[in-house]
Amino acid sequence: MSLSNDERDALGYAKSLLENPGLAAKITNVIGTPIERGFALLPAKWSDAVNRAARAAIWKALDAAVATVGDGAPRRSSDFFHQLIVAATGATGGAFGLPALLVELPISTTIMLRSIVDVARSEGARIREIETKLACIEVFALGGPSKRDDASETGYFAVRAALATTVSEAAQYIAEKGLAQEGGPALIRLIAQIAARFGVVVSEKAAAQAVPIIGAVGGAAINLIFIKHFQNMARGHFIVQGLERIHGQDVVRTEYEAIRTDPIGHP
Repeated sequence: MSLSNDERDALGYAKSLLENPGLAAKITNVIGTPIERGFALLPAKWSDAVNRAARAAIWKALDAAVATVGDGAPRRSSDFFHQLIVAATGATGGAFGLPALLVELPISTTIMLRSIVDVARSEGARIREIETKLACIEVFALGGPSKRDDASETGYFAVRAALATTVSEAAQYIAEKGLAQEGGPALIRLIAQIAARFGVVVSEKAAAQAVPIIGAVGGAAINLIFIKHFQNMARGHFIVQGLERIHGQDVVRTEYEAIRTDPIGHP
């Protein structure tokens, strides 16, 4: 069964969100200076701290996702409410500088996870299912490339394919043993793969917050961009998954790859 015109429009919108993330450019527009300047101001070995913080944040989000219950009828997601909360945490982090980022990141990531779950529900996903919970965690891998990526590994379906086996193994592990044993190899591999991509975006956020003039107002603005970025990734992700439930992944992927999007993100 082929997609209807309305479904193609929805898929085109999803692709415009998923393939045009541009977080660094958006942050640059807000802080008024190239983000590369911020990278130069980061302390030595800061990337190691960011990677550790990213992994801890994803673990916390995974725990929150698995604990989330209640499907309910699809309803409009509360995007603005979650944006306000994350902006507030960003204001606190901005006021206290870079060290606060390591404390703030797990909190803001968990709030973003709640927003992602909300978006998933609004697109008709069944939140009680382990596969849906992991699909919510997958969103954090869609926000940026891994440092090991080449051009063929950065597209939406390429990222999903790279995670597919690990996500499947993690779903089976959680179904059998839950999250009581955090050392499970399937979960460790999943967190590592997602954190590798999420850490790139967190590094961009850290670089922006390293610019001396940022402060509380700038920290709030950066966090607002941060959550909007992942809300967009979530919206696109669950639109695609909703169409896959109807038509199958092969049909949707073929249609997706045939869609052209313009540079500003409209189908």
